[in-house]
Amino acid sequence: MENFIKTTEKNSNHNDLEKMPIGDLLSKINQEDQTVPLAVENSLPQIEELTKQVVLKLKDGGRLFYIGAGTSGRLGILDASECPPTFGVSKDLVVGIIAGGDKAIRDAVENAEDSKEQAILDLQEHQISSKDILIGIAASGTTPYVIGAVEWCNQQNIITGCITCNAKSPLSLVAKFPIEVVVGPEFVTGSSRMKAGTAQKLVLNMISTSSMIQLGRVKGNKMVDMQLSNDKLVERGIKMIMEATQATYKIANEQLRFHGSVRRAVENILENEKN
Repeated sequence: MENFIKTTEKNSNHNDLEKMPIGDLLSKINQEDQTVPLAVENSLPQIEELTKQVVLKLKDGGRLFYIGAGTSGRLGILDASECPPTFGVSKDLVVGIIAGGDKAIRDAVENAEDSKEQAILDLQEHQISSKDILIGIAASGTTPYVIGAVEWCNQQNIITGCITCNAKSPLSLVAKFPIEVVVGPEFVTGSSRMKAGTAQKLVLNMISTSSMIQLGRVKGNKMVDMQLSNDKLVERGIKMIMEATQATYKIANEQLRFHGSVRRAVENILENEKN
C-alpha cells in the first residue's frame, strides 16, 4: 500500500478556487463532472461481470450487501433503501452497511473506517452467508473497514465485488469482481464526495436497476411493483394501468385501490377482457 498512488488524492487541475466568481466555479465543476460518465463507460465490462454475479445470487434466494464508510457507505445505504419502494422487494433483499452504524449516516464517526474487526462483526450481525454477495464501496480503495469485510467474505466463500475510483487499489486486489472507475483528481483536492461519489452513485444505479429488471421487477419500462406510498405514485400507477390496458381512469383507479398493485391490477383487467 505504501507505493500505491491514489489519483483521487492528486492535486486538483484548478487553482485559486477562492478567487473565482461563482459562475466560474459552477462552470468548472460542471466540466469536471462531465468526465464521470465517460469513466463509467470505460468500466462497463467490469460492471457487467459483477452484475451477473448479483443476479445469479438474487435469483437463487440470496441477498446483496453493500458495505462502506463515509460517503461511500451512505451511497450504498441510499441505493439499498430505494429498492423496496421502487421495485416492491423486501427491505432485506438489498442491505446497506456503514462504518459507525446508523449514526454515521448523518454524522462522521471518528475512526469507524479503520477497524477491520468491526466490519466482520457488522456482517455477522446480518448473518451473511455463501448464498449472499458483498460489494465493498470505497473511493480510495484503501479503507480498512471495507477491505476487512471483503477479505473475511472471501474466507467464508462469499462472492465479493467492489466499487473504487483508483486502479489497482488494495481493495481491487482482494475483491473477486472489482469495478474501477478512474475519475482522476477532484475539483477540490481529495474531496471524493464529488466526482468519485457521482461515479459510485451511477454504478450502484446500474447494478441494482439491471438486477431488478432481470428479476422481473419491471415490465416494459414501468415500475409495476412500486410501493404506492403517496398520492403522486398512486396517480402514476393509474396512468400506467390505463396505458397498459386502455382502461378508463375510473376503472384503473378502482382496480389499483382494490389490488394495491399496478401489476395485479393490469393482470386482472386483461384477464377480465379475455373472459
